[in-house]
Amino acid sequence: MANEHSPLLVHGVYSMMGDTGEGSPESNPRKLNTFFGVMVPTILSMFSIVLFLRTGFVVGHAGLLHGLLMLFVAYFIISLTILSICAISTNGAVEGGGAYFMISRSLGPEFGGSIGLMFYLAKVCACGVYVLGLVEAILDVFGKDPGSAVSQGLHVLPQGYWYTVLYSSLVLLLCLVVCLVGAHIYAKASFIILLVVTMSLISIVISPLILSPQRFNITHTYGNNHTVTVNPSYTGFNGTTLKNNLGPQYSLDYSTNTMMSFATVFAVMFTSCTGIMAGANMSGELKNPSESIPKGTIIAVSYTFTVYLLLFLLLSSTCDRCRLQHSMFQRVNVWPPFVTIGVYCASLSAAMCSMIGASRILHALALDQLFGLPLAPAAVTSSSGNPWVSVLYTWGLVQCTLFAGQLNVIAGIVTVFYLLAYAAVDLACLALEWASAPNFRPTFQFFSWHTCLLGIISCVVMMFVINPVYSSASIALLLLLLLFLHYRSPTSSWGYISQALIFHQVRKYLLMLDSRKDHVKFWRPQVLLMVANPRSSCQLICFVNQLKKGGLFVLGHVQIGDLDVFPADPVQPQYNFWLSLVDKLGVKAFVDLTLSPSVRQGTQHLLRITGLGGMKPNTLVLGFYDNCYPEDYFLQDPVFCEGDRGEGDNFGVDLPSLQAHFPPVRHAESPRGLQPEEYVSIIYDAIKMGKNVCLGRYFFQLPPESKGVTYIKGNDNVDTIDVWPTNLLSPGSASYADVCSLFLLQMACVLNMANRWRRARLRIFVCVATESGDQGWLTNEEQFRELLGMLRIRATIKIVAWDNVACMFRGPNSEGQKVSEDFLCAMNALLREHSSTAAVRFLYLPHPPSNSELSQQYLTQLDMLTRDLGPTLLIHGVTPVTCTEL
Repeated sequence: MANEHSPLLVHGVYSMMGDTGEGSPESNPRKLNTFFGVMVPTILSMFSIVLFLRTGFVVGHAGLLHGLLMLFVAYFIISLTILSICAISTNGAVEGGGAYFMISRSLGPEFGGSIGLMFYLAKVCACGVYVLGLVEAILDVFGKDPGSAVSQGLHVLPQGYWYTVLYSSLVLLLCLVVCLVGAHIYAKASFIILLVVTMSLISIVISPLILSPQRFNITHTYGNNHTVTVNPSYTGFNGTTLKNNLGPQYSLDYSTNTMMSFATVFAVMFTSCTGIMAGANMSGELKNPSESIPKGTIIAVSYTFTVYLLLFLLLSSTCDRCRLQHSMFQRVNVWPPFVTIGVYCASLSAAMCSMIGASRILHALALDQLFGLPLAPAAVTSSSGNPWVSVLYTWGLVQCTLFAGQLNVIAGIVTVFYLLAYAAVDLACLALEWASAPNFRPTFQFFSWHTCLLGIISCVVMMFVINPVYSSASIALLLLLLLFLHYRSPTSSWGYISQALIFHQVRKYLLMLDSRKDHVKFWRPQVLLMVANPRSSCQLICFVNQLKKGGLFVLGHVQIGDLDVFPADPVQPQYNFWLSLVDKLGVKAFVDLTLSPSVRQGTQHLLRITGLGGMKPNTLVLGFYDNCYPEDYFLQDPVFCEGDRGEGDNFGVDLPSLQAHFPPVRHAESPRGLQPEEYVSIIYDAIKMGKNVCLGRYFFQLPPESKGVTYIKGNDNVDTIDVWPTNLLSPGSASYADVCSLFLLQMACVLNMANRWRRARLRIFVCVATESGDQGWLTNEEQFRELLGMLRIRATIKIVAWDNVACMFRGPNSEGQKVSEDFLCAMNALLREHSSTAAVRFLYLPHPPSNSELSQQYLTQLDMLTRDLGPTLLIHGVTPVTCTEL
């Protein structure tokens, strides 16, 4: 809970730009401003390899118009996500893990962990893309001509699939060394890299103003031995060239030998939009993150959009279609090494940035212990705080992606994974906005739930436009990770947005649940079960859980005491133990505890204040008051046995502490905490307050249950539910159609609907006087059968002749007179004769006496009536609950 170890909250471990070499906030002071902390890393991440290697490719295949459409769509999607990033990042400090941190702390560990791992895989694939792009740029300058057997000038490197994998592995090894040894050097050099990239861009822009038109010979290899030579041309600014480049002309991709389309080209181009979170991930090092992240990210994205827009216009006006599809910028430049250096810097920078960022995400996942043992080594760091094991994990996975051999092959996977991560960020912001949590107060205000929802829809739609197979597979992987993390139930103190959303919706529907609109047709039991000690009441708790029929079920407990004598509320700390008990038993119940001078007053309080609106208890259930010494249920159920301790739940309650919290069951030397007068007064009070009352006896004889699994054998002793709808303590006033009798039938019917009792047979015992010579009981029986038919109650009616018992009744003419013991013993014998094999019995509970002096007598009568019967529920109903209407 409050003192739970959450390493991610105290370690600034992640930076898209690299590791600072420090391990704690104290040794890593906030010192970066908006420009160096947000703009520089974001611009570098967004330029990456696409700027130099694939801008011409996009315009060449898609044409200017389709290319601009792709550009606007891509930036529209990321702009919506940027609004969500700015909102979340300005609602609190974003620590290690970047997008993972935002999503996990907003949506909880299940969703955050699964999306975090997907985002990690996106960074891994992106690193592979940048490494392959760098190798492609190197081979374009230094690679041998595929059609020539001898080296010419600088073209000395042999080409081919395995050579590409070899060169890529060497470049990746260089990235690994930097990440392990000198990541902080890269962070400091990021501004210099940006200057070099900017100089390269300037040279590209001014070159058409200086150079004259040119033609080139370019040779590409298709398949194993097939080579093709093309003759593209550079025309300079030319209206005809621009006109010819307006429309799309999707053709064969020279690098992958596959036919291009809008979706495949867009997947390649969108790779340039995957660096928008670089600045947000630097929040731990920013002087003023709430101001720097929105301002820096928006400026950086606007700058990159402007650069791409200018390059699209420039290239479509100066190069023919063939030139755009088959080559890079450096062959048309005032000084070709400008572009070559820019390409190498941008590619290597993006590759190291992705590797460093991915390793920090993995390190954050390992610190949070969401995936257990497989990622446990990734939490290891060096003495300077560098997560070197995470770096090695990442290096190994990136090495696997390099076997794709071509940049365009894995660009689609990268794009799909990033779109899924962006959709998750939008979802996190949408959930926070819809939850209306008071603590969601971002300083960035330019967003709404409309932008979040539109961002989610845009990302998902574009995922399936780009590649339906990759999209379906990524979503399936996400669902599997969600199920895995949900099954693991990881502990977290981050807060769960699902709880806020549930609260928001429940409050709304509770307001709509108007108690004035209640109708008997839709009545259901809403039960308050008073529990003194769960050790002796667990079977009754489980039974009532089956009896509630989807209604409210509340476990109530009264602690005797006065708040004035306590320094703090003694009840509040107990809730976790009771809720853990509910989890252990697998029942769907709420818990309500109170502190009161007496059990009677506490029960009155709970009957009045438990529940909300139309969800308030209408039935009180109590354990039976007798002199038996209860058994300890914790010693019977395997869930509570010593050998099954487990690791405890997510809220700090393990099995030993749960057992220690609840006191031992009552024994011979224990004082009674409740007197007969107070017990009967509780029953009387509940009836006076319009509540139905049930008393449960002998339910400890039901075998233990664990998480809803029943241990009862399927034999004749358990498949009947016996109902005695007659007031057995008042034979002369017997009625089968009064409110209490009908309530008794309804409760038995409700139990028969429960899954565990669905196959049980319902038996109704009708007590009649057959020796009086009056045949009126036959008419009454027929009327009762008709009543059951109208109430749609399927039951077997058993006629019980009780002349010999009824004649022993010398009924009281007033409340104070006592029923004879002979009658009570005879009635008990009658019950045992006919219901000895029943699984549970439902009996009519007579109205309790108003005079407290008669309480002991009342309880004695009930005790003698139900003695040795087995599980029995005595019921007194005051609510009309049956309906014959449609």
